[in-house]
Amino acid sequence: MNWDSCFENFKNYLKLERGLSDNSIKSYDFDLNLFKKFLDSNQINDTPLNCKAETIKNYLYKDLSDKKSRSQARSISALKSFFNYLIFEGHIKESPVSNIEPPKLEKKLPEVLTEDEINQLIKSIDLNHVFGQRNKTIIEVLYGTGIRVSELVNLKLSNIFFKENILKVTGKGDKERFVPLGKIASTEIKTYISLRDKLKIDLKFSDILFLNKYGRRLTRSMIFKIISDASKSIKLEKKISPHTLRHSFATHLLKNGADLRTIQLILGHESITTTEIYTHLDTFHLEEVLKKYHPRGD
Repeated sequence: MNWDSCFENFKNYLKLERGLSDNSIKSYDFDLNLFKKFLDSNQINDTPLNCKAETIKNYLYKDLSDKKSRSQARSISALKSFFNYLIFEGHIKESPVSNIEPPKLEKKLPEVLTEDEINQLIKSIDLNHVFGQRNKTIIEVLYGTGIRVSELVNLKLSNIFFKENILKVTGKGDKERFVPLGKIASTEIKTYISLRDKLKIDLKFSDILFLNKYGRRLTRSMIFKIISDASKSIKLEKKISPHTLRHSFATHLLKNGADLRTIQLILGHESITTTEIYTHLDTFHLEEVLKKYHPRGD
């Protein structure tokens, strides 16, 4: 068994058995192929079935020592998962990574925007531009719901329930969840839809909410550009991305009294430990919390 065939089988396992998203699988693939490049460039003949712990340690020392702790931890995690998969399939008895610990990561709050910076960002959008309302709506939805950029680009008209003020989004691993929709974001979506309907829409994307000038689904990179352009227009010193709006959403909820469990449910975190980067409080009803504590919830 060579590395390429094992990697392919592992990726199929991640998709079919574990239900991971394409983006997650690409991350595994990237890290595993970095390891394979190390083997090739150093003419190391270890195979997946006889890979030695010493080889892994040399890789970490030679190729990863100058990388950030988070990158090192991710690479080690990918290798651990891969060799654990080989154990699960009965190909090997022990993992060469079992006694290798990833570097400890400092848990620090991600970059967030203030409410004033959010307002400046939104006001910077030129509504006279043909896609001004679309871009404004994108920012309002990202900040007003906390959904991921991958969830935003796949948001469907049929999954917006205005009467109930709810969105149905498809998250990591194709897992669906319901997210409360605040009044301001809801109003902006309705305004955008009235303009969207005037576009020449590609039938394949007729149910997709956010479209480009060709009537097709917006890409993640286009969302990044929209956020980046808005940031530059107000000369914001912080380096931001669509994920910054997600962090800001969660931080502002927490700051105003929402509990960690509710934030976890809205964000779609599988584990509460992922959300603990924000901190801990008591439990409230999902939609009530959004309306009561989020600046744009009502």
